[in-house]
Amino acid sequence: MSSITYLEAIRLAQEKALADDPRVFLYGQDVGNFGGAFKATKNLAKEFPGRVFDAPLSEDAIIGMAVGAAIEGMRPIVEMQFADFSTCGFNQIVNHAATLYYRTGVPCPIVVRLPSGGTSGGGPFHSQSMEALYAHYPGLVVMTPATVEDAYSMLLEAVALDDPVIFCEHKFLYYHLKSERLPESVLPVGKARLARAGRDATIVTHGAMLHESIAAATELAGDGYEIEIVDLRTVKPLDMDTVLASVARTGRLLCVSEEWPWGGVAAEVIARVTSEGFGLLDVAPQRLNAKDTPVPYHPDLWSVHRPTASAIAEVSRRLLNI
Repeated sequence: MSSITYLEAIRLAQEKALADDPRVFLYGQDVGNFGGAFKATKNLAKEFPGRVFDAPLSEDAIIGMAVGAAIEGMRPIVEMQFADFSTCGFNQIVNHAATLYYRTGVPCPIVVRLPSGGTSGGGPFHSQSMEALYAHYPGLVVMTPATVEDAYSMLLEAVALDDPVIFCEHKFLYYHLKSERLPESVLPVGKARLARAGRDATIVTHGAMLHESIAAATELAGDGYEIEIVDLRTVKPLDMDTVLASVARTGRLLCVSEEWPWGGVAAEVIARVTSEGFGLLDVAPQRLNAKDTPVPYHPDLWSVHRPTASAIAEVSRRLLNI
């Protein structure tokens, strides 16, 4: 395959999981013959008859069915059409899937795929970033792949885990991101990746904001600044060793996240850095999130609602000049 999109990597990972393990099946609204809302399951119903099921219009029922199947030894991959809709199955995810092993000693190996984050015109019901919400609950693993390679390898890791996984795949990356090949080696679950080396400041980020941050760092390089970027990859568990090691090198920290600011991943990272590595900081850490409002429909409003490369560069300059 000459060029693989982020979306195609997700489809290929599901295809491999189905081929490798007869316990795996796919379940979700329109994932069968239609191939899913974003075509992440395109043709898989034909390739694996009887193992790709269309679900009723009830996220609560979808997750409940998956939990029951996992109890009986299956490994379901569930697709929510949009991350926002997963709140309709919230009780099943956080009160049943997340606590099952703690309560009974029976694992709950389900993967819940959440098409996450904003796109132009998506609006408030189809654009939310919900990773921090699910990271709040013990028992859930929360993945936020930011590259084609991670979209593929981390989904396969998610299927192999005995824990329930919330897989936050970013819709904006589906077609915007491409790679020439699938990964030959992978980082383990819970390990962050140093996406760019630098010496002047650290940006900690995840998901689509990785690429906005890289663009900002490229802009700042023209001014002579070297920005180090840490891609968290998973927000639960959180790899603080890699974050603290980077802050130790640079002395400055900016956390960038598309989610809302209150109680988010950026807030958690800053809280941990200040409590575990306060002496590493030369100045107060900063964060940049989406605006604390519902996600707007209009493309112009949306473009200033979420952090962009120019906004990241602007905040970084202030941080660098304190």
